Amino acid sequence: MARLTPNGTTGERREAPAGRGRAPLLLAMTPAVSALCGAFLCALSCALVAPQARAGVPDTFGLGARSSAMAGAVGADATDFSAGYYNPAGLAFADGISLSAGYAYFTQQLLTNGADNGVEAVHGLGAGAVVPGRIGGVPVAFGVTLHLPDDGLSYLKARRQEAPRWELYDTRQQLLFLAANLAVRPLPWLAVGGGIGYLSATRGSFGIRGRAELVRPFDSALEHTVDAELTAVRFPLAGVRAKMPGLGALAVTYRGKSQLDLALDARLEGIVDFAGIEVPLLYALEARTKSSFTPEQLSLAMSVQRIAHLTLDLELAYVAWSGYESPTAQIVAELDVDAPPGTPVELPAKPAPTKVLPPGFRDRLVPRLGAEWRVALGPRDREVHGERVPLFEALVRAGYAFEASPVPEQRGSTSYLDADRHVVTFGAGLALHRVSAELPGTARLDVHGLVALLPERATVKASPADLTGDYRVSGTQVGGGAALSVDF
Repeated sequence: MARLTPNGTTGERREAPAGRGRAPLLLAMTPAVSALCGAFLCALSCALVAPQARAGVPDTFGLGARSSAMAGAVGADATDFSAGYYNPAGLAFADGISLSAGYAYFTQQLLTNGADNGVEAVHGLGAGAVVPGRIGGVPVAFGVTLHLPDDGLSYLKARRQEAPRWELYDTRQQLLFLAANLAVRPLPWLAVGGGIGYLSATRGSFGIRGRAELVRPFDSALEHTVDAELTAVRFPLAGVRAKMPGLGALAVTYRGKSQLDLALDARLEGIVDFAGIEVPLLYALEARTKSSFTPEQLSLAMSVQRIAHLTLDLELAYVAWSGYESPTAQIVAELDVDAPPGTPVELPAKPAPTKVLPPGFRDRLVPRLGAEWRVALGPRDREVHGERVPLFEALVRAGYAFEASPVPEQRGSTSYLDADRHVVTFGAGLALHRVSAELPGTARLDVHGLVALLPERATVKASPADLTGDYRVSGTQVGGGAALSVDF
């Protein structure tokens, strides 16, 4: 029996007992073994990328049509379901029950040396609800916030440490986001809120077993099993919001760090038949990696409402990217082959363990600016939640954010592709107020758009023999969405 345990394990390589040979990797070149290994690799590929999910978490593309159109600078302003992400305290200022649902789609053209890297589009559903009430006369509110990829719940993509990757915009965005929050307003001008955010992680295993016939490959009999499950990763959300009479509001928001620990176990077991010579074969693999890192964030926000029907929102966020850990997969593989006496076989040399290099990402400050202008389309002849409003009202919105790249110069063997990001957002809405006794609140249709520009950034490698070599990166992200909300 011979065993090879490569890539960072403490396993040892043992010589075969007398009369035993060691299995060569050349066995995979025969038709039947090729079929066996091909099926194994196909299942491995499916396990690594399925189920796919191509929707972005809110810190990159926004959540909710109104908040997204204002570049996410709504920590002191949002009271709809998006407050469950931007500031849970805002839920306590909701005037009534609110239901919202929408859809967004964003394309990404991210380039290296002028060539598109094929980073996938991001799209999915956003929905939520806000239910205010009172406990002992104190206003409280409960909110649920959901961002749902429309073709899956979790996505895993493993790469070699040296492989170039758009780490901030490729796999990190592609997962389910869910938050549940509770807010309370102990004073008319002050609210506090908090809750738990959830992300989906993948744990899975698969196996292939059977008999591979070398002489008659079509007589091979193989079967496979796949077992996958989603697990929840939790992180805290909290915020405080204070009204400033005659000015607007101030707010502080905290979002905790989250990271998915992804696990994959695989097992290939069977018998390879060499014209009557049976060779039992076992290959086991364990892969562990980290993915979809979301940094810890602390935001200070202000909403200015001194001009009638005009809202200006400002926000400055401290984003702790220094907590980012390398996504390099740690793989343990074990090969056992029990070859008959006299079979000329040879195992490959044991691969050297992978030395994981610290990414060295930097913390950054992200400024955001948003504006909303409300235009009455008719006389203000009705009342909603104590405010005189018209039947129809138009809303025009715009925003801007600047995100400095947290990725340091990539002069070594790693190649995390990134550049500074300028984000311009815009949107519009049409509100219909107090249509009937059955709908005493507001129904609103909102649309929003986003254009993000990543100006060119050049990287010169320290070694002229680097596998990636010098490169230039740049890119654009374009998209938008629409949402319908009803307030009662």
